[in-house]
Amino acid sequence: MELAKFGEVEEMVVCDNVGDHLVGNVYCQFRLEESAGNAVTSLNNRFYAGRPIYAELSPVTDFREACCRQHEISECNRGGFCNFMHLKHPSRQLRRELYEGQRLDIREKRREDVRHDDDDRRARDRDRGRDRERDRDRERDRGDRDRDRDRGEREYPEERMDY
Repeated sequence: MELAKFGEVEEMVVCDNVGDHLVGNVYCQFRLEESAGNAVTSLNNRFYAGRPIYAELSPVTDFREACCRQHEISECNRGGFCNFMHLKHPSRQLRRELYEGQRLDIREKRREDVRHDDDDRRARDRDRGRDRERDRDRERDRGDRDRDRDRGEREYPEERMDY
């Protein structure tokens, strides 16, 4: 649920390997790249269980390709030191809670986006109203000038010429 704060999570896996390069790794795929970037930036300034979190973007787009197929059928003889990901499988209850938590976060974010959109729309409508008022004022001014022209030539006082 922590990662859902950054955006919609499409898939998340936790490695069960004990080899140095995979131990404790968590891979999270966001729906939007921007969300992933925001997560990396934020997580790199955080700690978990007293240890720093090292987050980075990964070029992997399909976690299934990085998973150990032998482990999936309980036949991997390399155990936790395998170079392919051995995934931890969360309980059904945990999956349900995580999914529900994310759904609520997504709904709240969408409501917030709608509120911001409504605020923007109201501001545009106010501006549009001001523009209309300005246009009406201009039309009135132009109308006055047009009426003056229709009356014929204006009478100006004769200039005095003192030689």
